[in-house]
Amino acid sequence: MSLTDLTLHQWRTFDPLTARRTAQEAADQVGGRVTLVETTEHLGAPLHRVRIERNGQEFALIPGGPVSLGFDLDNWQPTPEQAADYAESLEQGFGYGPDLRAHLARELSARRSVHLATVLMAVEDENLTEPPADMLDVLSARGLRMPSSDEWEHACGAGADTLFRWGNDCPLDRIPYGDHVGPQNQLNAFGLHIAYDTYRTELTSDVTAVHGGDGGESVCGGYGHLLAWLPLATANRNPSMVEFVYGPDGEDMYEDFSARPVLTF
Repeated sequence: MSLTDLTLHQWRTFDPLTARRTAQEAADQVGGRVTLVETTEHLGAPLHRVRIERNGQEFALIPGGPVSLGFDLDNWQPTPEQAADYAESLEQGFGYGPDLRAHLARELSARRSVHLATVLMAVEDENLTEPPADMLDVLSARGLRMPSSDEWEHACGAGADTLFRWGNDCPLDRIPYGDHVGPQNQLNAFGLHIAYDTYRTELTSDVTAVHGGDGGESVCGGYGHLLAWLPLATANRNPSMVEFVYGPDGEDMYEDFSARPVLTF
């Protein structure tokens, strides 16, 4: 079986020895070296984490296959605390729609099924050194590319169908910026440092979405606690930030945006 065709379901069935052999095969194919193979608990079952170093940059193995993405609003209910926090934001003139469900319908991608190839994705995002269109050539010269929006979302959520990569809840007594003990500081299930800072804005090959943050807009604007956390939601495509990034105001600010390089087999 080609590594490209490795599915997340198959990956979950591997014992530690098979996972280590697969990690070594992946490293050999890209001219890198394995720096980590460990097994963690995720969604009630074991999940292997693999890191591979290549040219001084660390990548995590992201198994693909048939996966579900987006957020299922039809099967979700906000907690009373979340609803109340959003209501307070509305009173201050923030939010889209009369309730939290309406707001999320605008911000989040819809539930869908896609098929993705297995890739290696950078553990850390990196700041753009050129405008987005030119950054494609910069990455290509290093044997890399930008992820697609679907690849980013899958890599972030790692199969979880929750609002955030760590669950449906977030601390409502503080905002994520400056919070050093919140769940956003932990590596995700695949071992990525992702959706960790609302001041980050990660770009992909899809110009209709940005991920992982809103450039600090929600925090600086005083939107409220929940709305300050929502830019970190796995399926959030931050439509307002998209207009800024790809509009005339964002042309000279590309160094404030980032991308998470992908290495393919």
